[in-house]
Amino acid sequence: MRFIRIHPRDNVAVALEEAHPGDVFRDGGPEITVRETIPRGHKMALSDLGAGREIIKYGNTIAIATAQIPAGSWVHAHNVKTGLSEEADYVYEHVTYELPVPAPRTFRGYRRADGRAAIRNELWILPIVGCVNGIAKQLTEQNQDLVRGSIDGLYYFPHPFGCSQLGDDLAQTKKLLAALANHPNAGGVLCLGLGCENLVLDMFREALGDYDPERIRFLITQETSDELEEGRKLLTELAAYAGRFTREEIPASELVVGMKCGGSDGLSGITANPAVGRFSDRLIALGGSTVLTEVPEMFGAENILFSRCENAQVFDKAVKMVNDFKKYFTDHGQVVYENPSPGNKEGGITTLEDKSCGCVQKGGSAQIVDVLSYAEPVVKKGLNLLSGPGNDLVSATDLTAAGAHLILFTTGRGTPFGAPAPTVKISTNTALYEKKSGWIDFNAGTVADGEETLDEAGDRLLDYVLRVAGGEITLAEKHGCREISIFKDGVVL
Repeated sequence: MRFIRIHPRDNVAVALEEAHPGDVFRDGGPEITVRETIPRGHKMALSDLGAGREIIKYGNTIAIATAQIPAGSWVHAHNVKTGLSEEADYVYEHVTYELPVPAPRTFRGYRRADGRAAIRNELWILPIVGCVNGIAKQLTEQNQDLVRGSIDGLYYFPHPFGCSQLGDDLAQTKKLLAALANHPNAGGVLCLGLGCENLVLDMFREALGDYDPERIRFLITQETSDELEEGRKLLTELAAYAGRFTREEIPASELVVGMKCGGSDGLSGITANPAVGRFSDRLIALGGSTVLTEVPEMFGAENILFSRCENAQVFDKAVKMVNDFKKYFTDHGQVVYENPSPGNKEGGITTLEDKSCGCVQKGGSAQIVDVLSYAEPVVKKGLNLLSGPGNDLVSATDLTAAGAHLILFTTGRGTPFGAPAPTVKISTNTALYEKKSGWIDFNAGTVADGEETLDEAGDRLLDYVLRVAGGEITLAEKHGCREISIFKDGVVL
């Protein structure tokens, strides 16, 4: 039986395996005898905690005791509550931390005509409106023979939007789809429309900006007698263009990696998330970029991030991002701390602060260089914050639209989904890695098992990411798990 006390200030320890009455915890201080069964990933009181006492984990307050909690007792939703409210004041208190100094690294990627790097050379069919999802599916199924040579695959991304939307929702759909069409992993893109949708072709072309007409083609299905024949013709032309690209050595400094968690458990903030944080620091030290989103899962841990904003302007943007998301909740009559999920609680996460402090471990210790709006592309190298919700599919699509070449997705309970960008699943515990070998690409449970340190896991993850960037496929790719989901807020006509 083992526990871990994450930070010297903590008054709780986390069980690395199920603990039973009579087990003893030693951490250099007084011995603590376990009073009741404590599941793996859950917390135990290290001292007597009275009602109203702050519960400290990660060195931060993650809950308030609602009853007397004797030392050795289970600390969870039955005897604590969140300390969050809708209002918070933020003060910029800048801190910096040293980053590791790794040797230069490269990956075998593709160099696009505009100079950008890519890690896949795929053909994408992108419906501008949900009405043509079925046509996109048929074109994908009927043209797989075009996947040859250096072309890595042909995929389509269905969604229900592009029509019957107004205002901000329509603008958001347009922005997201245009950002996907511009993603470097797509060597050729067929944008598929109907002809009478709200998101008209001229509007979409404007959102694309200065695009390459050899790389992006358009098909409006109402304007052709045989959309499958015409689609085949356009895809053949796109394949001829994309087929010109071949892999070459590219510096790791050109990688952009998204970071996301879902199905979290009590080990997420101890193993997988900080291992991703170690990876992030290493990639940034190499000159690369990482992107952290899930704004509602920053609530309660904002100051951990805000203090690392590289200047006051970035701090102000970060505060606005968080406050805007809180307003989004309250405008809909929801409390900002309606989180974590039932699965999170079963895995040992008690409050949103508990979840958030574990979640932001993915951000490592680098300076935050920019704060991006939804689907806004990364332009500054380093650690970026991206506005988006916690929902797995919505935020992973958001990360892809921001330009992430691949996404690191940590999980304690497992999930099979994948974004348009290669999605690496990282388990927080070895049991999940062994049970769901068809889902999980990388096991960070080795840290809890005592087999390696977080720094060693971060080094191993960097090696793995560079292999994926060089063409090694993820399990989500192998199983065809590729989805998009678009963030919406308003009415449907």
